Amino acid sequence: MSIMSPNWRSIHPITSWQWQKGVLLGHGSFGSAYECMRDDGFVFAVKEMSLQDQGDDGRQHINQLEQEITLLSQFEHESIVQYYGTDKDDSKLYIFLELVSRGSLRSLYHRYHLQDSQVSAYTKQILHGLKYLHDQHVAHRDIKCANILVDDSGFVKLADFGLAQVIKLNNVQSITGTAFWMAPEVVRGRNSNWLAADIWSLGCTVLEMLTRQPPYFHLETVQALFKIANGKPPDVPSTLSSNAQDFIHKCLQVDPNARPTASQLLEHPFVNHQFPLPH
Repeated sequence: MSIMSPNWRSIHPITSWQWQKGVLLGHGSFGSAYECMRDDGFVFAVKEMSLQDQGDDGRQHINQLEQEITLLSQFEHESIVQYYGTDKDDSKLYIFLELVSRGSLRSLYHRYHLQDSQVSAYTKQILHGLKYLHDQHVAHRDIKCANILVDDSGFVKLADFGLAQVIKLNNVQSITGTAFWMAPEVVRGRNSNWLAADIWSLGCTVLEMLTRQPPYFHLETVQALFKIANGKPPDVPSTLSSNAQDFIHKCLQVDPNARPTASQLLEHPFVNHQFPLPH
């Protein structure tokens, strides 16, 4: 089976490609990611997932992932990693996607102390990506720095859509995401607005960039989930700028209906402040 996005730079089906696997980019629960080069010199990334010894749950997960990538490969936006398609053989599923060169925002904030101006610029791009998805009635469902990639030009792109979900009748009942970034209604299992849950996770992500720590970093997972379920947002340091604090607090409204949309947050001063140029 092969699925190909219309904007992939080839008229040939994926199964006819000749490509070489390059350096390992990382491991994860999904499998492994590698840099690759096609026979015409085009460089891209591939995620490999084993199809062996998966069991019924594993096979169901892979089928779901293929369906979601079929959906996401139709999208094209500068703030979203472009999916080029999938292929599989007897032992592995291959997911072909845009190579984003500088790794995740998580790895970036471990190397650099991000300033308001940088976080503001990154947040604005993330919001444009979320607005694009949300306008398509698609929720990402796992927004965090580890799932946002940075390229050589400083542009950020939403990635890792394994949990993404088309919102049908605004009703997706499942607990998915990463614990420390989950919205209260998700932890409680009562979520009916996944688009608003993405906004809570965005607030946690901005906090993460500015503090260089995940939300609730001082707590064990179960303790953090208990706090979130009881409607207690992570602490927002008073040392952050007033605009940054206000932006984060607006995202971290316990009532999902009180959270701004991505479109509304694009009007917030934090992402529109004109920072002075260095002398």
